[in-house]
Amino acid sequence: MRAHLPLRLTRSAAFAAVSVGLSALAHALGGGTAPSPATLALALAGVLALGLLLSGRERSPVTITLALAATQAALHNAFAYGSAPAVPSPLTDPEHGLGQNAGMLLSHVVATLLTGWWLARGEHVVWSLLHRLARRLIPLPPPSRIPEVRQAAFFTSRRVPVSPAVTLTVSRRGPPLPA
Repeated sequence: MRAHLPLRLTRSAAFAAVSVGLSALAHALGGGTAPSPATLALALAGVLALGLLLSGRERSPVTITLALAATQAALHNAFAYGSAPAVPSPLTDPEHGLGQNAGMLLSHVVATLLTGWWLARGEHVVWSLLHRLARRLIPLPPPSRIPEVRQAAFFTSRRVPVSPAVTLTVSRRGPPLPA
């Protein structure tokens, strides 16, 4: 099943907003500089275009996470180039033992994993709803006619009429009484 443009555009916009938003937040909290509005707009447009290319059909969680990892690397470079002053972060404080590179890497990995989980769950929900909707709206062709195979009867049962003499008799079948 392939998605049409309105659905693709909606999914791509959600992908771009979450991916760029989490990446910018993680970049700033990881000790990087806060991206300028122009940089955010360009990043949003680029990720939206990538999302439109990838949103034509259902993708696996591995494919989603790999695309997100590449997107996070590109967004890191875009945010590092020409941004506003840095936002102080506890991740880059020398007293806590994490340098700027470790904090930045950790921030982008967390953003990638969160976005990947969110998008994989959303991808599964969207496609399962589309499959259910398609099954209800589009009639399936009748199944091909399979020749009927007759099974051999192992026994046949027939109801025998019971005579009144048999119904009035008492049967006490069992072991003999002790003497």
